[in-house]
Amino acid sequence: MGLPRGMILPDGSLDGRLIARREALYTGMNGSSVERLRLTVGGSCIFKPLTNDGQWGAELWVYKHVLPYFPPLYPRLLAASINSQEGRHWLLFEDLGSLDHSFREETAIELMQHIAWWHAFPTGGLLNGPLQGPKPPIEMLAADLISDEENVLRTGEELGVEAIHLQAVLNILKRGEMPFEHEKVLSHGDLHAGNYAMSDGRLIVLDWEHMHLNSPFWDLYHVLDMSHPTFPGTMTPPVREKLLEAYAAQRKQHGCKQDTELFQKDYALYAAVFSLWMLRLIEGDIRRGSALWPLPALIRQRQETVASLSQCLERFLG
Repeated sequence: MGLPRGMILPDGSLDGRLIARREALYTGMNGSSVERLRLTVGGSCIFKPLTNDGQWGAELWVYKHVLPYFPPLYPRLLAASINSQEGRHWLLFEDLGSLDHSFREETAIELMQHIAWWHAFPTGGLLNGPLQGPKPPIEMLAADLISDEENVLRTGEELGVEAIHLQAVLNILKRGEMPFEHEKVLSHGDLHAGNYAMSDGRLIVLDWEHMHLNSPFWDLYHVLDMSHPTFPGTMTPPVREKLLEAYAAQRKQHGCKQDTELFQKDYALYAAVFSLWMLRLIEGDIRRGSALWPLPALIRQRQETVASLSQCLERFLG
């Protein structure tokens, strides 16, 4: 559906008289809420203000310069008003209704195939865009772990992770032996379970404001092993291997040839490093009492992260 005439006022704000009801869907890192707007003339749309202060104008730029070349994986953008002088930043998207974020192998395989497609997307014209990921690159994560080695080992052991495995990974990092930083591809940036879903049998990928250039493993880790306090998930070694194989097979069709066993081990090392770093964040949230996430959700997230870490350590070192 389109927007009713007069919905957007001359100053770039929305005419509240045309909004019958607002339903909060989720709250971003800066406290701003994404809402479903029920309109007085019927129908609805999704109102998304700036939810992460460091991403001013980024998603609109991606919608204008990148997503027109993509398959229809994303919600249509209906309108936007981004004015730095007025401090205004919002986007209106089509309302796709109820979204199913449940993890299913068939959904994940379809997603993996699409990820392989956009990982082959030409990146030369994107270097001047406002592309920035939500977390530091893997080199900085590794440096953080090395600088806090004693606490990393102690926390891991307290959570039941084999100390000898943790030390082996830290030793690799200290020697600078990270084999996964050579290739840079177009990355969604924040592809956790809350940012993809099924809608009436169609795969939808949301929240493109964190698109940037990164290792192929960045997107893969977020789909396979990134835990989230709101969206529970359990990954097993057979499913992880199957999904990585689906991704690798699709990349091969785009001319990327790689040794399957080496690819699986490199991913396992990458995921282990990322999960170790995530554990430090989660432990910090638990100690401080996060304002965003309830304690039971953080404890469950920690358990999922430990499980993924242990599986990936065993895959890499086994």
